[in-house]
Amino acid sequence: MTTTRGRLSRAGLLVAAITGCASSSRTARAGVEPASTPQPAPVSPASTTTLATPSHTAADAEFMAGMIAHHAQAVLMAGWAPTHGASPAMKALCERIVVGQRDEIALMQRWLGEWNEPVPKADASHDMMPGMEHMLMPGMLTADQLVQLNRASGPEFDRLFLTFMIRHHQGALTMIKQLIETTGAARDDNVFKFVSDMNADQTIEIERMTGMVAALPPQASAP
Repeated sequence: MTTTRGRLSRAGLLVAAITGCASSSRTARAGVEPASTPQPAPVSPASTTTLATPSHTAADAEFMAGMIAHHAQAVLMAGWAPTHGASPAMKALCERIVVGQRDEIALMQRWLGEWNEPVPKADASHDMMPGMEHMLMPGMLTADQLVQLNRASGPEFDRLFLTFMIRHHQGALTMIKQLIETTGAARDDNVFKFVSDMNADQTIEIERMTGMVAALPPQASAP
């Protein structure tokens, strides 16, 4: 059985890893091919749970509810790739984001139900309504930014998507760090493993997307 001291030690290691992720992302070199960076496997409920129902705190439940909305916006954005002239590499990235984050949404919704907590729907359509900015969490796009991305196509869509999604993932890492630093939160082994896996996956995707940005052709200068 994992001791409390062991969980606290691992929590400290995760916080240190999150803090260093931004500097790691900036080390991506120009010209790096997207496929050269390890690709995270989609997270599925089966890979992140045991038969035991995880215990939780109010902070855990608040994190899960907020992250459902955060993931829902990412799924909305990534779902535009096939209809917005995205490159094949971008379509592949977006497909992984959609699959992985939908699986995580389903897991978070199930846990909230098992905890007898309110279970929010994964509906990001309201994010495109002006005036909703006060409800956005770290890294989430404003209504104007979502409209801007939705109107883009081809290379412009690729560039905007990468720029916005890197920021979106960094916001998720901020939320994970805040949870880990909250006294008593994420101490259940299942919950801790879930947020640790999410932190690792999104850090890898930030590094990969940073490399993809560097590999994009230069933007045409305005006449």
